[in-house]
Amino acid sequence: MGLAVDRQELIRRTLATIDDPQERLTAALDWKSALDPLREEERVEENRVRGCMSRVWLAANVETGRCRFRVDSDSVLVRGLVTLLCGIYDGVPPEEVVAVEPEVMEEVGIVRNLSPTRQNGLAAVRHALVDFATKAM
Repeated sequence: MGLAVDRQELIRRTLATIDDPQERLTAALDWKSALDPLREEERVEENRVRGCMSRVWLAANVETGRCRFRVDSDSVLVRGLVTLLCGIYDGVPPEEVVAVEPEVMEEVGIVRNLSPTRQNGLAAVRHALVDFATKAM
């Protein structure tokens, strides 16, 4: 179907083998993403994602018709969550970023084990990804 769907299937298969919710969350946070690191000069207010309790920066651009994302946070937990989320969509066309929801994060129990403020922050990052992709279409 698409790269974002394929990535979610890989995450689903990998994390489904872990029974303990805390261990599953830890494994999700340790997920190795191919995202390029955020450069220090990109950690500026214009790249801040509003709606997150922790500071989250998102840098996005389009290269050869595909969205590229770099993300960082001042919280280790949030950094892992947003890296996993952005890793699903990095390198996919804008239309796919908009159309494909990150269902795997709910399916493997990541979202339900977060505090409401962390859930809201993750939703804010998803909104920022969709907003960027919509403008890039």
